Amino acid sequence: MRGATRLVAVATVLAVAGMSAACGAGTADPPVTAQSGGATHDGHGQGAPPPPSPTPPRAGERFVTLKMPQPYAPVAPNGGTDEYRCFLVDPGLSTQAYLTGSQFLPQNADIVHHAIFFQIPPAGAAEARELDEGTPGEGWQCFGDSGVNGDAWVAHWAPGADEVLLDEGLGYEMPAGSQLVMQVHYNLLATGGKSGSTDQSSIRLRLADATTAMTPLATMQAPAPVELPCTAQESGPLCDRDAAIKDVTRRFGQDVGSSAADLLQWCSQGKPAPGSTQHCDHPMEGAATIYATAGHMHLLGRAITIELNPGTTGAQTLLDVPQYNFDDQAIRPLATPVKIKKGDVLRVTCTHDAGLRKMLPQLQSLPPRYVVWGDGTADEMCLGLLIGTPS
Repeated sequence: MRGATRLVAVATVLAVAGMSAACGAGTADPPVTAQSGGATHDGHGQGAPPPPSPTPPRAGERFVTLKMPQPYAPVAPNGGTDEYRCFLVDPGLSTQAYLTGSQFLPQNADIVHHAIFFQIPPAGAAEARELDEGTPGEGWQCFGDSGVNGDAWVAHWAPGADEVLLDEGLGYEMPAGSQLVMQVHYNLLATGGKSGSTDQSSIRLRLADATTAMTPLATMQAPAPVELPCTAQESGPLCDRDAAIKDVTRRFGQDVGSSAADLLQWCSQGKPAPGSTQHCDHPMEGAATIYATAGHMHLLGRAITIELNPGTTGAQTLLDVPQYNFDDQAIRPLATPVKIKKGDVLRVTCTHDAGLRKMLPQLQSLPPRYVVWGDGTADEMCLGLLIGTPS
């Protein structure tokens, strides 16, 4: 998902200062719910069946469906098999609203790896339009993030996710005049990186007006390094760590290529510790309430956890996925919202398995590599996601 560079560049990765400012008088802790669809993505090998119908709108809500302006045929740059493309879509907001749910509708599930939606504030709309109009074809290439200043993550989709329905009283702020950027990660492993089929995905937004008190949400991101060496049975030029990082940089640019070093600096004083399991501790710089979590890895992922204050008497596990399935990345609501204090520590831990390369048809034809953080499906990520709000 989103490149690690911006996530670890400052010490406020999970600070309340980076979250939406609270407004409204919500004092209770309403839960958040999410639905996981039965459709699987099967690693870009099978088309997904049509998604089920959404939950009917609740009082004060309306649906707005936004579609990519035209079908797009992805082109993977620099000899890679992945492209991240951003498309500007306008929800047409003339007054303040809140995003209380969403359902991404991938039109071509064989090539859509995941999608993230960024809210662009009115002050950034001109910058987004300039990017769009100044790039030939539909949208613009956007490895890492939307490329627009002031963006805020408000929705995402990954295989296994269906409709996300936030409970009444919870929502992402959508000011009048704000825009959305639809960032779609296209994976072309099945075609060897060659362009062919097109995609025209869409999203169904669930919007509520601002006449009732709402608790604004933010999506917080907690990454950890990936330092996965080749297996003892593998060999090749890319099994060298430095060569693998150069390859990631060639395919995705310096911002993504520097992610491995940035994560090590943030998480372990810059010292790599090659192995299948990695973790990172994120100290909280302010209080928050967490309603739901999710984890994101790629095809070599085995397990992911998010822990609060590990090793202490008050330790809690917020997310535990002992058998990670790329085709089941739905948001996991917490049974009870968890309040986090300033000074608490969130630990994200991921386990990857390089041996899966020989088992997965999508990866069998690729040369073995030392795997670090990268934006491609054949690269890896370790990303904990927390949906919450300031207390």
